[in-house]
Amino acid sequence: MDAAIAAAEQRAAEQQRGEEQRPPTPDWMVERGIGQGAPPAEVHVGGCHMAQNACGVTREQALQALVAGVRACIHCRPDTELGILD
Repeated sequence: MDAAIAAAEQRAAEQQRGEEQRPPTPDWMVERGIGQGAPPAEVHVGGCHMAQNACGVTREQALQALVAGVRACIHCRPDTELGILD
């Protein structure tokens, strides 16, 4: 019984360390299209559940992508967050 408790405590401590070491969620993300070298497909607010294959970008890069015609996610509405309307 003591071994099971010790193992559970160790797993909980490891999970806590993992969460503490996780990099912060980016404020803005740009999702790429399918395939190598594909152009940007969609801009997201950081943490959007719809972002797939997205990488973190700066606010300025997100603005530039939207101005260049990259689609804004209809779920997290980065265009509204950035003050740009479609």
